[in-house]
Amino acid sequence: MDPGATTSLYEYYDYVEEENATICNYTEWTPSYKVIPVLYMLIFILGLSGNGVVMFTVWRAQGKRRAADVYIGNLALADLTFVVTLPLWAVYTAMGYHWPFGKALCKISSYVVLLNMYASVFCLTCMSFDRYLAIVHSLSTTQIHNRGHVRSSLKAIWLLSGLLAAPTLMFRTTKFDDTSNKTTCAMDFNYVSTKEQENLWVAGLSISSSVVGFLLPFLAMMVCYCFIGCTVTRHFNTLRKEDQRKRRLLKIITTLVVVFAACWMPFHVLKSADALSYLNLAPDTCSFLRFLLLAHPYTTCLAYVNSCLNPFLYAFFDLRFRSQCLCLLNLKKSLHASPAGSLSSQKTEAQSLGTKV
Repeated sequence: MDPGATTSLYEYYDYVEEENATICNYTEWTPSYKVIPVLYMLIFILGLSGNGVVMFTVWRAQGKRRAADVYIGNLALADLTFVVTLPLWAVYTAMGYHWPFGKALCKISSYVVLLNMYASVFCLTCMSFDRYLAIVHSLSTTQIHNRGHVRSSLKAIWLLSGLLAAPTLMFRTTKFDDTSNKTTCAMDFNYVSTKEQENLWVAGLSISSSVVGFLLPFLAMMVCYCFIGCTVTRHFNTLRKEDQRKRRLLKIITTLVVVFAACWMPFHVLKSADALSYLNLAPDTCSFLRFLLLAHPYTTCLAYVNSCLNPFLYAFFDLRFRSQCLCLLNLKKSLHASPAGSLSSQKTEAQSLGTKV
């Protein structure tokens, strides 16, 4: 479920409400029209600035990049691409789920939401596997990485993410509702299925995206961290300098994984419960359906918060990243403060500072 899926969710519950008009009441949903757009815009501002700094920092440190830095840069790229679409979803929600931007932006924006989810979790999985090889099997960076290997991994991540998100491009479209006089951005399976089969399509795509885009990668990461934890406990009691660097990097990546899981897990749990309700495998009582409907905008928003948190996590936990950011800021201040004749000396000084980090 993405922001546009809320409409179809509402339509489903509205049908149930017609059958139980005396007991079902979903009027509490309307406060989200004001709260969610504000949160979306806050995520947009923080995510745009934070991920922009991350990408610029990784790009500037070309000669000193770790493999993890390359994955972090691509993680920031996925988040940055996604947060650019948030103003559209903010307007959509503020207008009571009316989409005024046309079919093309409906498809593209929805596609980017899923592309970000898949690319982010796959990047985190590759980073976790990288730490598993480096710590459990004691392989050095030069042994397990070269430029071609990292590029191949990233190509595979983006290709797989693009293919898995493709159904959104196919089925997402705009639909005008004469009753509410609103245009929605929602999935439409009419040209590939009958009305009776539509529930199977909705549930199938929903469950498969949660399994492939969260559950399986999360289990793979947990297996890596179980082996890493055992190895760290046995062998890292007296730490060499190289082992200390490994543990610091491990701490950063572990934090990213934990925060990603905390942000996205409620979204996927609710999404799976919603899919089961389409298959009549979950309670169809008004209280349960009402809970899913009311919780949906907020679990979606929590998932999107992850896209603006990562830069702050890097700055807090990664001393190397923080030092590189400070070098860039000092360079920028020096360039603005110095006369034109001394620009070259200021640049040389900043470069030497970056080399010491």
